[in-house]
Amino acid sequence: MANISDGRGILYPTRLPTFHREPAPIDLNDLIRWFWIPQWDLAPGRTSRQELLPFPASNLVVQPVDIILAGPTTGRSHRDLEGNGWAVGALLRPAGIAQLHSSPAEIRNAEVDMEFPDLHRSICRAMAHPDAETARQNAVVAYVQWAREKFDTPDGTAQLANQMEDLIASEPTVTRVDHIAEHLAMSVRSVQRLAQRYIGLSPLAVIRRYRLQEAAHRLREDDSLTIAQVAADLGYADHAHLSADFRTVLGMAPQQYRRQTPQ
Repeated sequence: MANISDGRGILYPTRLPTFHREPAPIDLNDLIRWFWIPQWDLAPGRTSRQELLPFPASNLVVQPVDIILAGPTTGRSHRDLEGNGWAVGALLRPAGIAQLHSSPAEIRNAEVDMEFPDLHRSICRAMAHPDAETARQNAVVAYVQWAREKFDTPDGTAQLANQMEDLIASEPTVTRVDHIAEHLAMSVRSVQRLAQRYIGLSPLAVIRRYRLQEAAHRLREDDSLTIAQVAADLGYADHAHLSADFRTVLGMAPQQYRRQTPQ
């Protein structure tokens, strides 16, 4: 999985307002990957668009007026920020989403309201602190306390789903579903069922999302790398296949994305 400081999942990190990620404590690592907190205070009439290539996962997001469970997405997305505000989200592991929704595939590309009044109240109280850093710290503490009370210890199947996610995220050589099946000593069909139940996307879609996130990260961070080099490193057959993925998901060619990204 990406380091919390490297910006994967965000297409144009330098365009964002204040944005922080905080790791989940060790005892919650099987349920929550990290917490993310944007804070903004924009001039009247100004809009800041967040362009995202989300992780293939779900997020539980606390906002000033509600809590939403945002399901996995099949492409890029964006949020337009105006005025002032904040959000406190948790990037859920497969074992985490399984305890909040019985079928994440049903909320693919969608958001559903969640009723957790104690969590909402404690996060709003924390984010009301006048010092932004203190507010973030207090919000994470409150979220952690709630999660420890809310979630149960994942069972063996949920842990296996986490292993599948970790494998895809950390091994660029895993480019096909049968690679996952071999590593986990499972059938291809079992891998497909596991991904649908605990992520809500096909395993191939999860593979492609992680590879595309990594490709975008390399293209914007190192202008000495050619597109062909990036494609080869990430297991694409050639740069044409990487370009095709870029166009399908992001609506632009890799070179165009690189030109739009400040180095």
